[in-house]
Amino acid sequence: MRLMVLFDLPVDSREQRREYRRFRKALIREGFFMMQYSNYVRVCPSKNAANFLVKRISEIAPREGLIQSLIITEAQYQAMNFISGTASTDIRNSAERTIIL
Repeated sequence: MRLMVLFDLPVDSREQRREYRRFRKALIREGFFMMQYSNYVRVCPSKNAANFLVKRISEIAPREGLIQSLIITEAQYQAMNFISGTASTDIRNSAERTIIL
């Protein structure tokens, strides 16, 4: 299961840029991998874990801007078509990252 976070945050003022950086760094600390600018994804072991992360993200989200989340299955993620460019081979972006005990 994957949790995608997509955001469009204002960066007009110094404070808005600070909030953008703070939010982006918080996503990375939570284990998210940058797919594209303002598109981050993380492997989650279950839908409950993904929903928990959505709640955590909503608590750290800046007040201004648009932030969206999308929970998708591994099959849906793997079916993604690349129109240009190539898929990342980074282990952080791999379902192998999820260890179920």
